[in-house]
Amino acid sequence: MARHVVVGKGPVGSATAQLLTEQGHEVLVLSRSGGVSTDRVEHRAVDASDAEALTSAVGRADTVYNAVNPGDYTTWTRDWPPVAAALLAAAEHSGAGLVIMGNLYGYGRPSGPMTPQSPLAATDVKGRLRAQMWADALAAHQAGRVRATEARASDFVGPGIPAAQSHLVRQLDTLRRGRRAWVIGDPDVPHSWTHVPDVAATLVALGGDDRSWGRAWHVPSPAPRSQRQALTDLARAMGAPPARVSGVPWPVLRAAGLAVPLMREILAIRHQWDQEFVLDATETTAVLGLTETPWDDVVRATVEGVQPGSTSAAGTGRLKK
Repeated sequence: MARHVVVGKGPVGSATAQLLTEQGHEVLVLSRSGGVSTDRVEHRAVDASDAEALTSAVGRADTVYNAVNPGDYTTWTRDWPPVAAALLAAAEHSGAGLVIMGNLYGYGRPSGPMTPQSPLAATDVKGRLRAQMWADALAAHQAGRVRATEARASDFVGPGIPAAQSHLVRQLDTLRRGRRAWVIGDPDVPHSWTHVPDVAATLVALGGDDRSWGRAWHVPSPAPRSQRQALTDLARAMGAPPARVSGVPWPVLRAAGLAVPLMREILAIRHQWDQEFVLDATETTAVLGLTETPWDDVVRATVEGVQPGSTSAAGTGRLKK
């Protein structure tokens, strides 16, 4: 039985910890607020930006998972660097492999479907930050200090995701009320969406496979759906009126950005919403055997996971037969 340490207990961290326990592993979850330990999962409070405290809390481990989710976009440059450095230090001290939950920001404006080999050519602050975090981890790996790998996913969808963390989930109440959904960017361009249980399945697979180290992998995700298509599917699954979807004009967002810092950060990544933004995880499936949860199941799980009194459906994260 291996000892796994999951840092962060948001949707990704929680799903990863659950999957690890289901596989019979010893699991420690570290977060700022801690939690109630059970006979299956130990919870402990720690500041993930404090390298000494994090290293002490990790102790002995086979694998450490970075599932940290800092505050909103406006705090990334303050919050991420010390956390990333502390996780590298903790993994190096413990001798554990480091599995990093990444995203697609580092690629910048894509010229086609993004693969793990696509250049990290972002020009915005958030994209450059994520690219540098991976560069630092890769350098530590190549120097023999740690074993590191990164899983990259697109925008999250699925059960148990707070509305603030999902472009789709935040619209569900609007759809349920039959109101118009206003979205960022062009509502009709293809976009990849990643199911959180599939993220967890990929992280766990990377942590247990020696072929994963020293490179990035994409999380298998359903075929791209535009925001209009995705919201239409969700409205139908809820039994809500047909979805009405419109894009907020960019001039309106630019005007808002003069007063609202978060809007300025969104404008900096408009390339994720004004053109095709598609993830290609073919290699993950071919090498690791992981496949995505079917879109209809993702929609069903998302709706069931947010309706009061319902039971969240589990994602599959299946191995390819």
